[in-house]
Amino acid sequence: MGGFAGGDEGGYWEEDTLLKKVRKNKNANQVLPISIEDSIYSIKAYAKVNIFLKITGHKEGYHTLLSRFMRVENLYDTIAFVPCECDTFTIEGCDGVPLESNTIYKAYKALNEHTGDLDILNFFYHHKVVVTKRIPSQAGLGGGSSDGAAFMLLVREVCNLLISTQELVRIGSTIGADFPFFLHNFSSANVSGFGDIVERFDEEPLSVELYTPDIGCDTSLVYRTFKENFLATINPNSFLGWQYMDSETLLNTISDPLLLNDLYGAACMAYPQLQVLAPKGWFFSGSGSTFFRLKNRRS
Repeated sequence: MGGFAGGDEGGYWEEDTLLKKVRKNKNANQVLPISIEDSIYSIKAYAKVNIFLKITGHKEGYHTLLSRFMRVENLYDTIAFVPCECDTFTIEGCDGVPLESNTIYKAYKALNEHTGDLDILNFFYHHKVVVTKRIPSQAGLGGGSSDGAAFMLLVREVCNLLISTQELVRIGSTIGADFPFFLHNFSSANVSGFGDIVERFDEEPLSVELYTPDIGCDTSLVYRTFKENFLATINPNSFLGWQYMDSETLLNTISDPLLLNDLYGAACMAYPQLQVLAPKGWFFSGSGSTFFRLKNRRS
């Protein structure tokens, strides 16, 4: 059984299984994890880990980066469009998240504004969005962005939108920096710039274990802490060529999570308990708070 078994000391994620059907995405010529059953359309919104994450600079008020994103195949939220007569756009399963702050709602508004397609409005008068959450929030796993991106991909399919992946990326990047990776639907990619440059990296996804302490890390706070305390010390020469190395080699060669992820030190400074709860020999994903390691690897 999947899900997060947590508590004060956090918890471990275990593999979840789900029967699936897949549909070929005519726009990107890739297979999307879409299911259609009993008039319900659904799609998996996968988590990601950052094999490495290096800050390369700061421009126009935002950090630039170079990072290897890898999809976590056994951890995902499910976004479903369920038949329902609705007076307004309706989302269920995101308790505690205000509608205006929900990335799915932001994606819905952005798609409407960009396309002006009345089929989208009409579809959601007859369907509600039901989210089954498995990815924890503020954990460095990209759950919110993945949900929003998966929503956009599923809307493109069910409403037959004539919109390219690159157009979706331009829309999604205005909502969140992780959107482009999830919209490209790559299992592994080098991501750079403001998160908008996504280059597929050809490798088999790694099987990883995840550990998420009972701490939520605010991304904006972690980046602000990095800017104030670490930005002046970045050295781009220290990670030359990393984008060409496969992920398993990187993890087996560089054992220090502080070297692999520039945001780890900032996250520990902003949330000191992270360092206390960090398991030895594990790596740090994104802006936190999840740690990961290769499956079956022992410290």
